[in-house]
Amino acid sequence: MPDSPKPLPLPVHGRGAVSAGLSGRFDDRGREEDGDWLDAREEVDGEGPVLRTEVTMETPRTIISRNRSPDIPFDRSINPYRGCEHGCIYCFARPTHAYHNLSPGLDFETKLFAKPGAPELLRRELARPGYQCEPMAIGTNTDPYQPVEGRLRIMRGLLEVLAEHDHPVAITTKSARILRDIDLLGPMAEKGLAAVMMSVTTLDPVIARRMEPRASAPARRIAAIRALADARIPVSISVSPVVPAITDHEIEAIVEAGARAGASGAFSIVVRLPHEVSPLFREWLAVHYPDRAARVMSLISGMRDGKDNEGAFFDRFRPKGAYAEALLARFRLACRKQGLGGMRFALRTDLFHAPGQQLALF
Repeated sequence: MPDSPKPLPLPVHGRGAVSAGLSGRFDDRGREEDGDWLDAREEVDGEGPVLRTEVTMETPRTIISRNRSPDIPFDRSINPYRGCEHGCIYCFARPTHAYHNLSPGLDFETKLFAKPGAPELLRRELARPGYQCEPMAIGTNTDPYQPVEGRLRIMRGLLEVLAEHDHPVAITTKSARILRDIDLLGPMAEKGLAAVMMSVTTLDPVIARRMEPRASAPARRIAAIRALADARIPVSISVSPVVPAITDHEIEAIVEAGARAGASGAFSIVVRLPHEVSPLFREWLAVHYPDRAARVMSLISGMRDGKDNEGAFFDRFRPKGAYAEALLARFRLACRKQGLGGMRFALRTDLFHAPGQQLALF
């Protein structure tokens, strides 16, 4: 008789991935529990065991990462955290955990690394002779406003340093927690030094809880756009990623919601599944959307020359085929109807003064 199919794993309460994926060794020294999530290790509502978040403090030598990719519109960024508790199943940063013998699946969401010395490192790097100011991107890899930020306040410290030295910053997030820092971002924006992009993948709270379980609920993200716009902080909405047969029907509604809330620009990309993200995403589909899993993957591969992902520069952000063209046309039409332009904002670099540099009196 043929072997019985392997049973699918149970969803893990409050997490995006449904399995650990790759196994690896991990040193427990310096690890502490994240007090934002006081979960018991038990089964909940027929789901798998609840997993607590664990945070390891690390002390890197540098904090500014340099980017040389020709298809990304920034050359430097800061990641105050590695791993992300938001648990977005499609997150392209998941494979980075494999470099540390940790799983891109559940480990990425539950075993975080924090850089509490990041603000002081930033101050030192801004003071280096020859530093040339360009906008700093934060939130391009993992979310700087994920739940643990509420306690550790590393992002807050980074913004304080950037504000003190009039350094421009562009922030991408899925969290309404950014509103905590309006007192810093507002004055920076008044000088042309700050812009925010809020990612809204779906307006459906049920889909959001499955796909990005610990990010802010969609309604809270839209409310955050409104609050940022009211504070005169330039904010755009990112309809990203569009997931075929799951969220693609919402493109127009998301653009309209963002425009009504005060967004002045919009951006969108189709889901990408690099490296270990692809099997994790397929497993997630099988658990949560078995009725349409095959169709979702067929549409994705149809935009990537029959593959789950395309990693080549430029092509990775340019899906192909009639379906991709239809998505892009719908997005552009929705933006025109709502009067939204692109996501780019002109941030000033001429106001920057390095730590220790004497400010001009006039």
